[in-house]
Amino acid sequence: MLFEKIFAGADLSEPTSVEMESGLAVVISRTAPGKTTGNEDAAGLWEISPGVCVLAVADGVGGGPGGAEAASSAIHAIGNGVRTAEDADAVRAGILDGFDAANRAVLEQGIGAGTTLVVAELREGRLRTYHAGDSGALWVGGRGRIRNETIHHSPVGYLVASGLIDPSESHHHAERHLLSNCIGSHEMRIEIGALSRMAARDTLLLATDGVLDNVRRRELVNTIRVGPLPRASAALLERATATMGGEDPDLPAHPDDATALLFRWNRR
Repeated sequence: MLFEKIFAGADLSEPTSVEMESGLAVVISRTAPGKTTGNEDAAGLWEISPGVCVLAVADGVGGGPGGAEAASSAIHAIGNGVRTAEDADAVRAGILDGFDAANRAVLEQGIGAGTTLVVAELREGRLRTYHAGDSGALWVGGRGRIRNETIHHSPVGYLVASGLIDPSESHHHAERHLLSNCIGSHEMRIEIGALSRMAARDTLLLATDGVLDNVRRRELVNTIRVGPLPRASAALLERATATMGGEDPDLPAHPDDATALLFRWNRR
């Protein structure tokens, strides 16, 4: 393996760029405003070989016991799963093994802990996502077209996916905090996306709901689709933080830990 970096419980003062042979990733991770118990999010990056890497973001279930430990455990389990992958074909199996190991580890704590987990397999210009919960992946083209996005495993997420409510309405829904699936459940399931070709200018975002709940979908797309990733990441964090502070009269504040990981391929 060429590279490994894990952020667990981090409170980064500014976006952190991670240069890999495959491409550039930028991580933002901040504790919720006014929170004294620390950041319960975690993120990880692994480059298996040139052109093959894995990205992951986890969000410990807020209000429950051991959220930070559950998120960190999930990220380390994915790392353990992919670290031994000998080639690109073995990465998928390593990710699935990581999900299973994370679920067992959190259940074995026996304290009712849980975490969301979203993982991206990036393989020679192609992308496949895996997730459990409402941390999401959003794949955006250079002209702002949404190429793909994960469905949040929550009652509100399913309403949006079925077209019963507009994505903009999800910010105001009374049940937006409820989860239908997560790591740490006997019924945990992994949703797996198709392996799809990305263009050189496409941007991938993995994010927790601290970001997704506090930035309008169209504004989020316009922020990340063009320009240098560090600048886009800083603007995204600034926008989410402003909403949490009640600065948008039309968007309700959802104070939460906010973590995002943005990625673009190396055009070479």
